[in-house]
Amino acid sequence: MRRILIAKPGLDGHDRGAKVIARALRDAGHEVIYSGLHQTPAQIAETAVQEDVDAVGLSSLSGAHMALFPKVVEELAARGASDIVVFGGGVIPEEDIEPLKEAGIAEVFTPGTPLDTITAWVADHVPSRV
Repeated sequence: MRRILIAKPGLDGHDRGAKVIARALRDAGHEVIYSGLHQTPAQIAETAVQEDVDAVGLSSLSGAHMALFPKVVEELAARGASDIVVFGGGVIPEEDIEPLKEAGIAEVFTPGTPLDTITAWVADHVPSRV
């Protein structure tokens, strides 16, 4: 089992995809915390530390992923939590994926990615507590 925080950084008000991912991860046997809409990177990092999560899944449809996703990684590092795996998804252009990975985002999932691909990636790349 893994503890995973699903978060929506910034002002993006659409969270259906985040909720679908949260349910798929829950159905795959993980404990999932959904932080809700309009979270700052600092709030997300603080929640991740307080909840002792193994991973943070970020969702963005607003186009602010290049600013917000790396800031979450920075905020985690500032709290001594660089071991938390950060992955993301949403409407993210192909040309932004590599720079996001260079900024510390472990993986980026785009629209249409099968849920079992995401849950399998988590199983393969996020250390388990058991």
